[in-house]
Amino acid sequence: RTRLSVQEVLALGRGSVVELDRLVGEPIDVFVGDRRFAEGEVVVVGEQFGVRITRIVEQGPGMPGAPS
Repeated sequence: RTRLSVQEVLALGRGSVVELDRLVGEPIDVFVGDRRFAEGEVVVVGEQFGVRITRIVEQGPGMPGAPS
């Protein structure tokens, strides 16, 4: 599990390192605040690691930010 604030994410740049406890190809969940935002997987692009978003999670009725 890795936690970053929005400010920390925006400060990431070339050469930044974020430690993950997953291997390439393993599924991950992406959270914004305490809400699960997306599903993805760890990928390698060239010599860089990244996260490929595979599905945006829809908000259910009554959840914060969901249409009423």
